[in-house]
Amino acid sequence: MKIIINQLAKMEGHASFKGHLFDGKIAEAKIDTEEGARLIEGILIGRKYWEAPIITARICGICPVVHALTAIEALENAFKIKVSKEILVLRKIMATAQIIHSHTLHLFFLSIPDFYNEVDDLKFIKKYPVEAQAALNIRKFATEVIRIIGGRTVHPISTAVGGFKNLASKKELRDLLKNYDKVYNDALLLFEFIKKLPYPKFARPTEFISLSENKGYGYYGGVINVSNKIKLSLKNFYQELKETNLNISLVKNVKFNNKSFMVGALARINNNRAYLNKGARRLLNDLEERLPSSNTFYNVLAQSLEVVHFLEESKKLMTRYLQARPRLGLLTLKNKYSGKGLAAVEAPRGLLIHYYEVKDNLITNCNIITPTAQFLNNLEEDLKAFLPQTKKLTDAKRRNKIKTLIRAYDPCISCATH
Repeated sequence: MKIIINQLAKMEGHASFKGHLFDGKIAEAKIDTEEGARLIEGILIGRKYWEAPIITARICGICPVVHALTAIEALENAFKIKVSKEILVLRKIMATAQIIHSHTLHLFFLSIPDFYNEVDDLKFIKKYPVEAQAALNIRKFATEVIRIIGGRTVHPISTAVGGFKNLASKKELRDLLKNYDKVYNDALLLFEFIKKLPYPKFARPTEFISLSENKGYGYYGGVINVSNKIKLSLKNFYQELKETNLNISLVKNVKFNNKSFMVGALARINNNRAYLNKGARRLLNDLEERLPSSNTFYNVLAQSLEVVHFLEESKKLMTRYLQARPRLGLLTLKNKYSGKGLAAVEAPRGLLIHYYEVKDNLITNCNIITPTAQFLNNLEEDLKAFLPQTKKLTDAKRRNKIKTLIRAYDPCISCATH
């Protein structure tokens, strides 16, 4: 049986699916990226280092903040620049807001309808207007946080190597926090809705890789956690990653120890669930039968739990910033910088890695490893394992199940083909 889906809609970028099912037992599966070459890494060569956060933010319109932040951290590591705690707090607030708004967009408007075999999103929104409005409220809160701190909602302009060009308005953040309780209740409502989705029964052993902090839920710095079995420095993990350029795809083939692996919300929950914030941890107690899990359909459930967690995290961080004494945002920089720097931050879809080499302010080499490039191998392995379960379904239902699993991963082909 040959299965072809020419256009995988409702995800960032363009991709298609090709699969075969032999005797209902053995399967082949391939995600073909249809996005054109982006050549961002090539564009950066020869440019001034301070252009990297601006240019890399253009890799994606959904998660530009995390590209800018990761580029900045990598360059500061290269130049051994240390910024104040206040600046780190602001950056972490932006990172939490990035995850909240991306998850919420993906959950209600791109992925959840799949679980109910609903292809018309407008009908789905009309059927669940309260939940749809809750998702919009949460996303608006998060994008407002990004606007206040980053200077605008998409492609931040305030972030810079050494700090911020302008510090966030404390008045605007205080005013925004007045809506926090309502937004938090909306997140709880959305979680309860997503908890009840008809998740397919599926499991395939895989490695789950994420950042982990010392007694904290890793998302901004830390060490690399591999399924809670081993923890590596970012440098050692980066050296162990194998990137292969395949002629048949514009996406690098990324493996760790020559194996596929999963990054993203489910990986973070599996590895860091003990460090969820108080409210999210209470919700987790109702899910002990399901999380941790190797059922990657649950990435959707993990995202909904992270929305609650990161809302709590953002409130803690904003409160800390509001209580701090105002200081100058941008450090006084030297005339020329040289060095090599590596950094990783958790993007909504998983671990994002930036590496730069700079000589006299000019970028001479760079490498960006996106979450989607890391998990595409794992997604294809999951599809191979899952396809036999669909052998008795109609063609339409089989296609829906395939799309459901693909979109549960929340792939970003635009990032992957950077």
